[in-house]
Amino acid sequence: MASIPFVRDIDFAYGEPDEILPGVRRVIANNPGPYTFTGSGTYILGAGEVAIIDPGPNRENHTDALIAATHGEKITHILITHTHCDHCGNARDLANRTGAKVYGFGPHPVADKIDDAPALDEGADYKFSPDIIISDSDVVEHGNWRVEAVHTPGHLSNHLCFAMPEHKALFTGDHMMGWATTVVAPPDGDMGDYLESLDKLLARDDEIYFPTHGAPIKKPRRFVRAVKTHRLMRDAQILDQLRQGRDTIRKITPVMYADVDPRLHKAAALNVYAHLIRLVRIGTVSCDGKPALDSSYSLKEKAAD
Repeated sequence: MASIPFVRDIDFAYGEPDEILPGVRRVIANNPGPYTFTGSGTYILGAGEVAIIDPGPNRENHTDALIAATHGEKITHILITHTHCDHCGNARDLANRTGAKVYGFGPHPVADKIDDAPALDEGADYKFSPDIIISDSDVVEHGNWRVEAVHTPGHLSNHLCFAMPEHKALFTGDHMMGWATTVVAPPDGDMGDYLESLDKLLARDDEIYFPTHGAPIKKPRRFVRAVKTHRLMRDAQILDQLRQGRDTIRKITPVMYADVDPRLHKAAALNVYAHLIRLVRIGTVSCDGKPALDSSYSLKEKAAD
């Protein structure tokens, strides 16, 4: 597989603010897990009147930690990358305690959890609703901080990154994580959109990424190129599995991900599903009906030649 330069070393203490850039602090929630790594990182921008990026899971102790980290200051803005609970679950509680407004792309794109992807960790926040909707290229600024929204669908269709031009820094949510590849889970997660969003990042001049989970990515374009190559190689692996007669996601996943922690195979199966939806869409693969987790897939004749 493609060699992705993962960054898995991170020095921190739960609930304690660390200044990671001038005017930028990070506080990590104590919610480690197979999909959150060491936990959800919340970023505090500015001084005096500050913004929060991804207030994290709905944990009272994390809210308390953010209040303590901004003692003597006022939280005025809460910026949400997307509507998974480990990113936005704490938004309303923090807003109620501080009077801050919540900014995001919109509610969770799938209204009913019955129709949504299987929950990974805490799953989606179906009750989330931003006070103020923002979209691609919108600028949010106040006092001594300024960010620009960068719409990066793929992981979810409502996923935003936030750029801080003065530092050439990009807060990447789950779109780009330094410790692992991103889960793209249908029905709303879309591998075609994800690849296009990777190209969007490659066209930018950011010099450092700050994901919600894990350490900063200090050579971002190199990292994005490696992730894109990895995803395209997964396409090739899936086509090879189909050539060998493995025609379902249940058969393909354990072979392709034999070297991955079995706890992550549920997420891996969703990634395979997202790849297959894209391959059916572009005409490389056929399906015995509408693509689904339990469908049968096969190569189209032109792909097998």
